[in-house]
Amino acid sequence: MSERCFIIPVYNHAQGIHNTITKLEAFAMPCIVVDDGSDAECASVIAALEQRYPYVEVVRHERNRGKGAAVKTALRQAHARGFSHTLQIDADEQHDTAEIPSLLAASEQHPDAIILGEPQFDASVPRLRLYSRYLTHVWVWINTLSLRIRDAMCGFRIYPVAQLIELLDARPLGDRMEFDIEVLVALRWRGARFVGVPVHTRYPEGGVSHFRLVEDNWFISKMHARCFFTMLANLPRALTGKV
Repeated sequence: MSERCFIIPVYNHAQGIHNTITKLEAFAMPCIVVDDGSDAECASVIAALEQRYPYVEVVRHERNRGKGAAVKTALRQAHARGFSHTLQIDADEQHDTAEIPSLLAASEQHPDAIILGEPQFDASVPRLRLYSRYLTHVWVWINTLSLRIRDAMCGFRIYPVAQLIELLDARPLGDRMEFDIEVLVALRWRGARFVGVPVHTRYPEGGVSHFRLVEDNWFISKMHARCFFTMLANLPRALTGKV
């Protein structure tokens, strides 16, 4: 497993990143944490974690640039370090670390595929959040002309690093919450394979969300529109999964 690493984008989740990193110790895998311009309290927690755990490497953005930008930084750092695969996990404790072995096993069996966590929500999920996800699911299915991506919003996933670096070098992708969705659409257009793994997903009591209702929905809507018109302009190739 030494060729694999965790990547965690984090912005002002002091308690969440502490708990997540502590749980990841059991997996004996390197971990790249990208601090996306967190406040002093969270930055201090992250610095202390890097000092305490030798498997943790921290890269810091001096200002908040968005989740997508943080994931891109983590992917490029993983590539520079020679890792073949990255397991992305969020810092807000929505993702159950007990599901990590299932994701890793799927990646071992399908090393060239993107392994996607498919959320199995418990009662903690806000109903509005749950229903609104389906609108994005429908747009992803339209823009890829495929049902292969069952949930494009879950950030619990494994990427083959080389595929992602090739994509990032070839196509501009959004820097904020739209990234997790857009990157999968773009990968599908390049003929990538996807393997879904059911994962338990919860919304921690008192959890902090940095999703900006108006601004991030606007970015996501623009992304869906951009993908739709790109798909239409390349319709013959889109029908074969190559845009």
